[in-house]
Amino acid sequence: MSDENIQTYDVIVLGAGPVGENVADRTSAAGLSTVIVESELVGGECSYWACEPSKALLRPALLHAEAARFPGVANAVTGPLDARAVLKHRDRMVADWNDQGQVEWLESAGIALIRGHGRLDGVRQVTVETPDGGIVRLRARHAVAVCTGTRAALPPLPGLDTVRPWTSREATSAPEVPRRLAILGAGVVAVEMATAWRALGAEVVLIAREPRLLTRVEPFAAELVADRLRAAGVELRFGSGIVTAERAGGPDDGVHLSLHDGVRIVVDELLLATGRAPRTDDIGLETVGLASGDWFTTDDTFTVTAVEGEWLYAVGDVNRRALLTHQGKYQARIAGTVIADRASGRALDTSLWGRHAGTADLVAVPQVVFTDPEIAAVGLTTEDAARAGRTVDVVDYDIGRVAGALQQDPDYRGQARILIDPERRVIVGATFAGAGVAELLHSATIAITGEITLDRLWHAVPAFPTVSEVWLRLLETYRDRSAKSLIVGDAASCERRRLRHSTLAVRARRPLASEP
Repeated sequence: MSDENIQTYDVIVLGAGPVGENVADRTSAAGLSTVIVESELVGGECSYWACEPSKALLRPALLHAEAARFPGVANAVTGPLDARAVLKHRDRMVADWNDQGQVEWLESAGIALIRGHGRLDGVRQVTVETPDGGIVRLRARHAVAVCTGTRAALPPLPGLDTVRPWTSREATSAPEVPRRLAILGAGVVAVEMATAWRALGAEVVLIAREPRLLTRVEPFAAELVADRLRAAGVELRFGSGIVTAERAGGPDDGVHLSLHDGVRIVVDELLLATGRAPRTDDIGLETVGLASGDWFTTDDTFTVTAVEGEWLYAVGDVNRRALLTHQGKYQARIAGTVIADRASGRALDTSLWGRHAGTADLVAVPQVVFTDPEIAAVGLTTEDAARAGRTVDVVDYDIGRVAGALQQDPDYRGQARILIDPERRVIVGATFAGAGVAELLHSATIAITGEITLDRLWHAVPAFPTVSEVWLRLLETYRDRSAKSLIVGDAASCERRRLRHSTLAVRARRPLASEP
């Protein structure tokens, strides 16, 4: 193929989700000609089938539940949610699955767009099959960034094609409320969708192979969510699973499920919330010596380590470092800077917290689970610390004892936990469970990434009366416990929980989940 039949750009980006958009934004802003290739909607999974639609379904559910519990407001909440109005709101939040606004942004940023399925075709080469069956051949002067994300990973149940199960996509985009919904899974997608669809009127049963919900968060947080789900009428079946699933057809077209414990149930829809798999099975990995369908392995600059030449990058979910939209966008900002600086010959700073290193993936990955109550967490959990052999002091406080929380809900139920490195006197993990705790998360993230010492944190004064005053109570609890330990000379007497010591250079906990 002659060169005149190849379009040449400085940078080629595969995937126009939030991650790909951010890589392209950084490289284009640095003066590099950039083209982005997308086979579906510009804006990607998060915008149309994950973060945005799921939160649009959950916000009315959480608001309704909170109002129904509040004195003076509860009597005004006289009926169920208006499901039709909620679904219409969801549709509006995803722009009715129209990506024109996102396309206009690409144009304004000077980023070229080619619609079609892109595949690697050798070193710095990409071939795009367009919707009309045409072929576009691309060459990159400097870099190709793979930002193709993930898809739902389905369990090996026989006859899945005939069952027509929901994945996270169908769960967030369904045009009407199912009468009966079964959910297989115990992670974030499972609990968030159980929360949303139960609030919208569906009968929901959640089937979990695990002994509890949300196995990657602190157990106290998962227990609070389980209690609220049960109170809302969700049936939780732990330590179970689906043996067979069959869609009957006929007038009701129900899905007949046989569970491990011999129980049989019939539902209208089955949601499989059983994890994620990389969208790398048809993108030409074999042409650069990689295995089709595999996750990428990168260094902290998001350069693919198994490919020579420092031209191939894998950013976002495909590298399995932290399967979260905001973390992928963080990676994209760093990767885009790496590409631009390498192209200009500038040296990279890959030191811990350096300009060209994704250190936060290893130390401070924040996430919110938008359930009732919310869970917000960043850094290590106690289980993470135990696995890594880290020495930490664990400090708990009942958020319901904070004046600001009582103003929000006189019967507030919630708990805060921080993990402290006793030698460096810095926070290395934080988990909050309770109404409105999502807004506490960034302060915890700043404390961890900034390695702010406890002595300095004493001078960060929380406003009264706000829920953020829990920070002061946590510090007071730790101070008073430490003082008692010095007086008594026995750490066990003040219930100090310690875990074994290891080094600082440890990969932090895995993300809570891979989906919305």
